[in-house]
Amino acid sequence: MRFDEVYTSWTEKRLTQEEAARILGVSDRTFRRYLLRYEESGIEGLTDKRIAQISWRRAPVDEVMALTTLYQSHYIGWNVKHFFSFYK
Repeated sequence: MRFDEVYTSWTEKRLTQEEAARILGVSDRTFRRYLLRYEESGIEGLTDKRIAQISWRRAPVDEVMALTTLYQSHYIGWNVKHFFSFYK
């Protein structure tokens, strides 16, 4: 909603690009990038697409569950750092 207000003020010539960028807390160049994405895709174009991606480093759920069970059942008293170095 905040970008919509700033965009409206900018199109009505009440704000310059620098002022609009300062209000949003971004640089002038980032504000221009936002303008392009907003004009192409609307408000959905401004969403951060990195958040929706799953990390390539993420471990499979079944491996995590097996590791947790192993740690809780056989290696009580070990700290996680030592257990992980043993597991690797």
